[in-house]
Amino acid sequence: MCYSAKALFIYKLRGMINMAKTKKSGSQTVCFDNPPVIISTAAISGSKEGEGPIGQFFDTIVKDTMWGEESWEKAESKFMEQAVRTALDKCNRTPEQIDYIFGGDLLNQCTSTNYGIRSLEIPFIGLYGACSTMALSMSMAAMTIDGGYADTCAAVTSSHFCSAERQFRFPLEYGGQRPPGAQWTATGSGCAILSATGSAPAIDLITTGKIVDMGIKDANNMGAAMAPAAVDTLLTHFKDTKRSPEDYDLIVSGDLGKVGKSIVIDLMKKEGYDLSKNYNDCGLILFDCETQDVHSGGSGCGCSALTFCGYLYKLLKEKNITAFYLWQQVH
Repeated sequence: MCYSAKALFIYKLRGMINMAKTKKSGSQTVCFDNPPVIISTAAISGSKEGEGPIGQFFDTIVKDTMWGEESWEKAESKFMEQAVRTALDKCNRTPEQIDYIFGGDLLNQCTSTNYGIRSLEIPFIGLYGACSTMALSMSMAAMTIDGGYADTCAAVTSSHFCSAERQFRFPLEYGGQRPPGAQWTATGSGCAILSATGSAPAIDLITTGKIVDMGIKDANNMGAAMAPAAVDTLLTHFKDTKRSPEDYDLIVSGDLGKVGKSIVIDLMKKEGYDLSKNYNDCGLILFDCETQDVHSGGSGCGCSALTFCGYLYKLLKEKNITAFYLWQQVH
């Protein structure tokens, strides 16, 4: 009896200590005591992505989507390995100096990631957040560093148009017509190296979203399916932080495309928030919908990975934007 009572008392005491040390702000936001910094990024893209508006910011543009490999999946692994190695070279780090690597892709069991990073021999934490994986991997890396469990981490994500189409829709040989609301899965990989120290752009806080299912069943209209979760995350972020859209130079979603972006603007307006001046979507930054045949815009893990690691990070380093919020939706 005494032993049980003592154990119960210690459990409660520990609970009180944890409450006192919490870094949460509001219901879903975490604020960092020592904001981790992003010391380098790398972006390796396919040819279509390289022909888009921000192609000049990519480290490597691969003209052959097979990249000399026997399958699209093996090519995707090569994109990912090259992204990590390039990011490491740019910050003068070796794989041995990375405590953890957080990563994922669109395929079953994160196949491309497993084969892409195995030669690096870095402790690996696999993530499957679908199109939210870039933001998710950076969030988990930042939390791990701020928590004192690591000094330097890598966050990497990839997708490939051909491998994604084969898994989620139809084989390319099927030749099915794509409706106007459909999006184009980006081919490429992005990697960010995060550290506990440095003078690079920092991750100040994160707001983790929830699954919000409004019953959209059309696999070719992802923008409409994901927009409600994006709105819920934004509303929660503003509530938790007591901030407003005006506090940010740029607000960017992961891959809602034209359809999803318009829905987000409309729904946020009904809630009293005007996003018309400083909100954009990675799927509309990566591709030019007017000149490239991508219908409603880009999508997939690689969409925000390429846009952030290749373009937005450079804007942050050059201080062309200073207050920046990237969010992605779970779907």
